[in-house]
Amino acid sequence: MAIRLILVRHGITPWNYEFRYQGHTDIELHPEGIKQAYALQKKLAGEQLTAVYSSDLKRAVQTANIIAEPHNLETKIVPELKEINFGVWEGLTYYDIEKQYPQLLKVWLETPHLLKIPEGESFEILRDRAVTGIKKILASQQKGTLAVVTHGGTIAALVCGLLKEPLANMWQYKQKNTAVTVLAIKDGKVTLESLNDVSHLSATS
Repeated sequence: MAIRLILVRHGITPWNYEFRYQGHTDIELHPEGIKQAYALQKKLAGEQLTAVYSSDLKRAVQTANIIAEPHNLETKIVPELKEINFGVWEGLTYYDIEKQYPQLLKVWLETPHLLKIPEGESFEILRDRAVTGIKKILASQQKGTLAVVTHGGTIAALVCGLLKEPLANMWQYKQKNTAVTVLAIKDGKVTLESLNDVSHLSATS
């Protein structure tokens, strides 16, 4: 089995601009996010995509649909790829959290693998859920190049899971909006080919 996974974070949303934690809240793309997605569409137009997958949240689906368009592919939804559930943090800005949950924020920034957000998920839960989603995809796709549109936290946790790295390292894999991270999978071995590539956005700035 030889697979290339093109992992993509969704385009920017109004809440991203406000530094507001979205999690499972279903926010659509900002017009700038749509512009970013079309820039990425152009970048990926030369790829021979076998399939396009997405989280079930609108911001990811919108991004995925734009990527899929020139390839005449329909976006396939994988709910396991949604963002972490931020629980009591959903809808709060970074500054709100800094004031209301300073100790939790410290854990989030310094030791994210130890964080369990009240009424939400831990990154361990997210990693296991996302890896399950990828395994479902790989069970139906034995070869080819797959675009997988998901979320920043999900990609960071997923890369750790697939590379068998500790979640303590997850901030090394932070993603900008519409960033591309590529993993190659052959004979069960996973290799990181590129990380957080936003070179396509230089044309839109």
